[in-house]
Amino acid sequence: MTLKGTVNSGTWIVEAITSPAPQGGFTCHISITQSEPEQPFGHAFAHHRTFDTEAAAVLDGLREGMLWVDLKNLHVFRV
Repeated sequence: MTLKGTVNSGTWIVEAITSPAPQGGFTCHISITQSEPEQPFGHAFAHHRTFDTEAAAVLDGLREGMLWVDLKNLHVFRV
């Protein structure tokens, strides 16, 4: 089974999608898109952890994606 979660703020969209991990448990792939006010932008990455449940994976993936958006908005890094 695969779970997908989305957070849409209007400008930023964060998606987290789970998949089974090879060693057991679940991994999460996170994708982020920005539509406005700057030029369209996208970034995707795999979560650094493996989780026991899909629910934990998707929730932490969404949290990690929103943290990434916060850091980007604070200009902590440039991508």
